[in-house]
Amino acid sequence: MRVHYECLTCQINQCQKIVELSTDDLEKRKRAMIFSAKLFAKHFNESSIPAVVGSDIFLELYEHLGVDDPFRGYKAKSNKLAQRVVENLKKKLKIDLRTALKLAIAGNVIDFAVGYEPEKLEKDILKMLEEELYIDDSERLFEKLGEAKVLLYLTDNCGEICFDKLLLEAIREEFPKLTIYIAGKEGAIINDATISDLKEAKLDEVGNVISTGTRIVGVPIGRVSDKFLEIFNRADVIIAKGQGNFETLGEIKDSRVFFLLKAKCKPVARELNVPLGAMVCKAFK
Repeated sequence: MRVHYECLTCQINQCQKIVELSTDDLEKRKRAMIFSAKLFAKHFNESSIPAVVGSDIFLELYEHLGVDDPFRGYKAKSNKLAQRVVENLKKKLKIDLRTALKLAIAGNVIDFAVGYEPEKLEKDILKMLEEELYIDDSERLFEKLGEAKVLLYLTDNCGEICFDKLLLEAIREEFPKLTIYIAGKEGAIINDATISDLKEAKLDEVGNVISTGTRIVGVPIGRVSDKFLEIFNRADVIIAKGQGNFETLGEIKDSRVFFLLKAKCKPVARELNVPLGAMVCKAFK
């Protein structure tokens, strides 16, 4: 997905969040935001992919601020909150494959959920379960999983990875012969899940945790490791969670890829031709 006009404001807001999480010094914050503004002029053009350019800007800002993982506390709180909700949902629901799929998509809301009371998040997730998927290619996904030997699951944010684990457990139960790879980032970038985050959330219990070989948001094919690319090319089915993966993979039109996401911003909703907030399981035909 190429840049839309709203993307720059979104990225500036993300820079502000990075700065505020990194230092309480107002002068340092001001200098860091001015530094960020110069990076926007340096990196952005009309053909930019927001997830990729944004990541480059964030990493340069990390270096400027002398930080490596300013979202560490945010991510830990997200995972703790999500795990509590997942445990409650397991007691209340019979979680079959389709329910687990919808929970994984609904869990994408946790990108915004720190500050939620667990009861409110749980209530919102249950409400989303009642919604129909605006684009629903789930039957095609399940059919392809039944034929597949290798699944590659591309994670998105911390917090929602607890819901990803639910889906992966259901997939493993339904398709026990499937070899599952679960990809996280090589190192910290905003609130995306790293390989360390995935192991801490015990996703290695349901598949082989691997690194994309990069800290860039999503999966920019030209910047991943050779080891990851070998698995990517070998996979029969690729499940890509969240907007960052859609931004970086949406143009390759690969029939193996299924996007699971909630359209949380206008540019992504516009690209998918869905209402803002719509839940989507989309395949390329």
